[in-house]
Amino acid sequence: MFRSEYADVPPVDLPIHDAVLGGAAAFGDTPALIDGTDGTTLSYEQVDRFHRRVAAALAETGVRKGDVLALHSPNTVAFPLAFYAATRAGASVTTVHPLATAEEFAKQLKDSAARWIVTVSPLLATARRAAELAGGVQEILVCDSAPGHRSLVDMLASTAPEPSVAIDPAEDVAALPYSSGTTGTPKGVMLTHRQIATNLAQLEPLMPAAPGDRVLAVLPFFHIYGLTALMNAPLRLGATVVVLPRFDLEQFLAAIQNHRITSLYVAPPIVLALAKHPLVADYDLSSLKYIVSAAAPLDARLAAACSRRLGLPPVGQAYGMTELSPGTHVVPLDAMADAPPGTVGKLIAGTEMRIVSLTDPGKDLPADESGEILIRGPQIMKGYLGRPDATAALIDEEGWLHTGDVGHVDTDGWLFVVDRVKELIKYKGFQVAPAELEALLLTHPGIADAAVIGEYNDDGNEVPHAFVVRQPAAPGLAEGEIMMYVAERVAPYKRVRKVTLVDSVPRAASGKILRRQLREQQ
Repeated sequence: MFRSEYADVPPVDLPIHDAVLGGAAAFGDTPALIDGTDGTTLSYEQVDRFHRRVAAALAETGVRKGDVLALHSPNTVAFPLAFYAATRAGASVTTVHPLATAEEFAKQLKDSAARWIVTVSPLLATARRAAELAGGVQEILVCDSAPGHRSLVDMLASTAPEPSVAIDPAEDVAALPYSSGTTGTPKGVMLTHRQIATNLAQLEPLMPAAPGDRVLAVLPFFHIYGLTALMNAPLRLGATVVVLPRFDLEQFLAAIQNHRITSLYVAPPIVLALAKHPLVADYDLSSLKYIVSAAAPLDARLAAACSRRLGLPPVGQAYGMTELSPGTHVVPLDAMADAPPGTVGKLIAGTEMRIVSLTDPGKDLPADESGEILIRGPQIMKGYLGRPDATAALIDEEGWLHTGDVGHVDTDGWLFVVDRVKELIKYKGFQVAPAELEALLLTHPGIADAAVIGEYNDDGNEVPHAFVVRQPAAPGLAEGEIMMYVAERVAPYKRVRKVTLVDSVPRAASGKILRRQLREQQ
C-alpha cells in the first residue's frame, strides 16, 4: 500500500458554499470573477452577496432541500453564483454539458429528477425541449435574459429572507455530475459537501493559490476538473478567475496577455496548441508562472516542448476522476522542475493507493511494477445515484475504488499512468462511453453489429473509431452516412470520427466485445 507523504487533513464539515466563500468578506473588493470577453468584474463581496440573494429567491420560488437543479451553461461569471445559490438553498446541482442534445439532456433530467433548470438564452430551445421530454421540471431560469423566463439578474432584487437550511455535509449531495465511470452509460455521481470540500483542502498544500494569482477558466465549469481547479479552489483562496465561455486560441492567448494570467489549468489539446501553433508567438505570455494539465494523458515530449517554448517550468500533471471529487495526484507546484517526465504526480494528503496485478487482482505489486490503480480516501464519492450495483462494482467492501487505469509508482512515489483497463474514451478530456455509441449505432436499420474503440489521431486526441457490420439488405451503407447518423444524435465531442466496415465484431464467449483485439488489428 502506498500512502501520501503529506500530513492528513481533517474532514471539512462545511457546506460547499461556506467552504469556498467563507473567506469572501476578508477578500472584500478583490476581483473574484472577470468575464474575459467583456471585462465584467465581480468582487468577492459581490459574489458573496449576490449568491445569497439568488439563494433567497430560489427558496421563495420553492427550491427545497433534496431538490435537484440542473445547471446548463457554458462558463460565465454567473455560473458560480447559480451553483452556490442552489446549494445554499439546499439543492443538489447536476451540471449539464452545454452541447448536449435535448434527448441527452432529458435523460439526465429524468434520471436525476431535476425540478429546476438554470440555462442561458442561446441554449433555451434545447432546455425547453429537454424539459418537455423529461417532465417534472417546474421552471427554467436564465443567467442572462430571455422573454418569459426569470433571470438571475432579476432575482438579485429579491427581498425574501436568506434560507437557513440544515445541511449534513457528510451525507447531503452538493454536486451530481454525470460520468460513465469505467464503462457503460453516464451515471449520476453523488458528491457530498464534505467530499468536495475535503478534496480542496487535500489539494491545497500541493497547489496553493492566493490573492494576486490570476487563473484562466477556459475548461468548462460543468466538468469536475473545471469545477474544482478553476472555480472552487481559486475562489476559496482569494485568487481572481478570468472566465472564457469556450476555447478559441486567439481569445485564449489575448486573455492571458491582457489579464496577466499567472496560472493555467488545461487539457492536452491546449498544451499542443501552446507548443506548436504559430499564433502563440504574437502574444505576451510572460505573466505565466506555471501550467498544469489533466483530464487525459499528456505526452512527456509534448509537455517538454510547451515548457521550452514558453520558458516555464515543465508542465505539471494531475490525476483523478469524477468519482474521486476528483483529485488524488498532482505534481506539486514547488516540485515541477524536479518531477520526472510523464508523471501525473504524487498522492495528495489523506489518500492511499494500491497497485494490483491485472492477472491476480488480489495481489499487490511493489514499486516499478504496473497494475491497476486502486484509491482509498475521504474524497471517494457517496455512490452512483440509484445504481447500487454499479457502485459496488467500482468500490469494493474495503473502500478501495478500482480506477480501471493501469500504472506504476517509482521508488520516490511518483505515479505514471501507462494504459487503461476501462473502455472509456477521453476525447479532449470529455468522457465518451463506447457502449453508448454502440447502442446508438445499432438503432440504424442498416447496421447489424458495431464496436467502438478509442484511437489517437494525428493531433494526439483520442477519438471514437467505429467498426461496423452492415445488414445484408444494406450493402451500400457508407462510412460517411454512418458518421452523419451519429453526429445528428449526440453532442459534438461524442461524434464517431472514423468508421471501418468489417465482416464481424470479435467477441468473447460471454458476448463481450474484444476491444483489445480491435486495437491490436489497428
